[in-house]
Amino acid sequence: MRRKPGVARVIPLRPAGPEGAKEAKEPLWRDLVGDVLRRERLAQERTLKDVADAARISMPYLSELERGRKEASSEVLAAAAHALGLGLPELLSLAQTRLAGLPRARPARASFQGEVRLAA
Repeated sequence: MRRKPGVARVIPLRPAGPEGAKEAKEPLWRDLVGDVLRRERLAQERTLKDVADAARISMPYLSELERGRKEASSEVLAAAAHALGLGLPELLSLAQTRLAGLPRARPARASFQGEVRLAA
């Protein structure tokens, strides 16, 4: 197949499998940590505002952390953990436990050999 000069061909980083096949996706760390934060907050029957105020972070930011939309610094994670009565090691241990309990994702095989794939 000939390409026009100056036109790049886009190759997905995760090649699509056979139609209808569902592969387990690799979980993102921020999703796992966010899930632990939310579960702990709800188990304590506390509001986003209450925990955000105690952690001295904004309520919308805490909400985004819980939903896995933001990648927090260790300082922010420690503040959120302490606001929930946890230490940072305990928060990370809970997230690691969740990670260990998930089904293992199979690495996707490259379908094109000899090509370099770059992520933008």
